[in-house]
Amino acid sequence: MNRLRSLPHDRREVVSLGRRSLLAAGATALAATIVPTAAQAAPPPPATGDEALAELLRGNRRFVTGHLRHPHQNVAAIHRLAAAQDPFVITLGCADSRVPSELLFDQGLGDIFDNRVAGNIVDDLLLGSIEYAVEHFDPPLLLVLGHERCGAISATVDILRSGGEAPGHIAAIVDALTPIVEPVLSLPGDPVENGVVANVRAQVAALTATSPIVREKVEAGHLRVAGARYDLDTGKVTLL
Repeated sequence: MNRLRSLPHDRREVVSLGRRSLLAAGATALAATIVPTAAQAAPPPPATGDEALAELLRGNRRFVTGHLRHPHQNVAAIHRLAAAQDPFVITLGCADSRVPSELLFDQGLGDIFDNRVAGNIVDDLLLGSIEYAVEHFDPPLLLVLGHERCGAISATVDILRSGGEAPGHIAAIVDALTPIVEPVLSLPGDPVENGVVANVRAQVAALTATSPIVREKVEAGHLRVAGARYDLDTGKVTLL
């Protein structure tokens, strides 16, 4: 027979309240031990270009191996970032739907100030966006990310070889890439792959050559500008 039911009504209430109090106290004690531990476990954001690059490559390894953490992708992150952002890296990547920086580096809300355009080309608008982030957030890393079999590079190679013209405003992309791709057409190997690598390196150079704001941060040791290539077949990012 249930012992609680056998007790008088007033004593049943006392026992029931006592049990609830014990459960509440236990939950409070458990929360007190878990919350501080989680807060202490959260690492500080990268403070240098090398640290930021290492964090991105660690995230890419998680992406490639399927051990994703999906950091900073919850309601708490939404509320924390509502008033301000503090990204640790600026990226200039291609608009290709298969190359979203937050996914392939396993990062979350507020981590990456991501700029994407076909061919990852530095023009005045993209440079203005990048300079804004450099000035306002002072991140330690600016990364140019090209990718395997880039459609913008491939289109430029085709136009240069055929002597044709690109339709519409696609011609603006081809015109911007032609001085970079044309010199590597005769090199050994795949011309599109050669163009991808040459373009990343050219955009890295252009960022410091054309932007006094970027150059000043680099010369002061506050910003690292790097280039990388994403492999569509493996998901791996390789530094160039």
